[in-house]
Amino acid sequence: MIAVSIPAVGPGAEPEPSPEKTHTVFTVEVLCNGRKHTIEKRYSEFHALHKRIKKICKVPDFPPKRVPNWMSKVQEQRRQGLEVYIQGVLYYNKELPKELLDFLKLRHFQQDAKASSLEAAARYSSAWCAARLLQTRTLLLGEGSPEVLGGTPRA
Repeated sequence: MIAVSIPAVGPGAEPEPSPEKTHTVFTVEVLCNGRKHTIEKRYSEFHALHKRIKKICKVPDFPPKRVPNWMSKVQEQRRQGLEVYIQGVLYYNKELPKELLDFLKLRHFQQDAKASSLEAAARYSSAWCAARLLQTRTLLLGEGSPEVLGGTPRA
């Protein structure tokens, strides 16, 4: 079983700190077969993953970047969007792409026949996942937006 959450967002550590070269990192917690580890990822790393896997597996809509990253409310919206995105990839795919496992630092994860994402999916009902994705789209795009009403995962 794999479960992923993004509990925090904050400034990234720079080798030589400078005010004009700050970046934001997302703390990603990965629970796999009872073992938990934490990694930090930048938005650009999530976007690069999305570009690699969208052609080989089903993915939900990717959260937009076009928001000022210095606003804490916007950072929280982006954190929630990225969390739902990763959870959606886990939910939609019976077999997880190698690129996702590498991204999550799960190089030695053995995919049990249908067990990995199906076990994670069993924790959440289809209705809960659909409601969560709709809630995040509404949060990111605004209520009444056509994208909120018609957004579907890409094949």
